[in-house]
Amino acid sequence: MIDDLNARAEIDGILVQLPLPGHLDATSILDRIDPSKDVDGFHPENAGRLSQGRPRFVPCTPHGVMVLLEHTDISLSGKRAVVVGRSNIVGRPMAMLLEQANATVTVCHSRTADLKVHLAAADVIVAAVGRPNFVKGEWIKPGAIVIDVGINRLDDGTLCGDVHTDSAAQRAAFITPVPGGVGPMTISMLMANTVTAAEARQA
Repeated sequence: MIDDLNARAEIDGILVQLPLPGHLDATSILDRIDPSKDVDGFHPENAGRLSQGRPRFVPCTPHGVMVLLEHTDISLSGKRAVVVGRSNIVGRPMAMLLEQANATVTVCHSRTADLKVHLAAADVIVAAVGRPNFVKGEWIKPGAIVIDVGINRLDDGTLCGDVHTDSAAQRAAFITPVPGGVGPMTISMLMANTVTAAEARQA
């Protein structure tokens, strides 16, 4: 199917909805996508281009986060940013984009020692660890910007993020809601990447 979509001139963008069922190898499938149609930005070629600061496609969720940060009107240059999570989908590209915006970036994760210490010094926090209410409000520096990428379904069926929103909102200058914060931005950036791909193929 991927080979067929790669070959079809009328197809501008391909994305694979993750996670895949266990019997499918997501890495080999993502690697097979034509990099010029990889609108999620997950192909190794596109990840490499991003690392060099010359992206073809910026992964949608980190791109959406950067747009949200731009709308705070606060310069990231020289700010301390902590990314909680190290996935290839969000954490790693997020750290690269923040570094390219001249922030000083620390990547933490669920096994980081003294996570509270790192967060207490952060001007910007991007939480993408995949654990409900993992980041507590009392860990956050007053006035920090908090971007909650997580989306977790609780036992009662409700959704929550990786940040304990109620307590964090008492300290943060800006905080994104879950749902309704980063999610819609991810979709918007996917559409933007698809338009970019279409324009490049028409050039």
